[in-house]
Amino acid sequence: MHELAITESIVAAVREKLGGTPVRLVRVEVGRLSGVVPDALRFCFELATAGTPLEGAELDIIGQPGRGRCRDCGGEFDTDDWLALCECG
Repeated sequence: MHELAITESIVAAVREKLGGTPVRLVRVEVGRLSGVVPDALRFCFELATAGTPLEGAELDIIGQPGRGRCRDCGGEFDTDDWLALCECG
């Protein structure tokens, strides 16, 4: 479960930036093609924040679509599929 390591990194980054300041909300963007499971991230967030200034904070996860670039036409497009096809065919 790599979500635990990701969550621990998020918590460490926030604590490095804010020190002991209490935190109520952490907002992260997660790409749909990243392989990160949002529900697992939420579960791990509760564990990783226990006993820290982030304990009890809300985790707001914003899903971002994947981006593709066509090798033929150079066009860019949003996709949620690893095997995406451009409109040019």
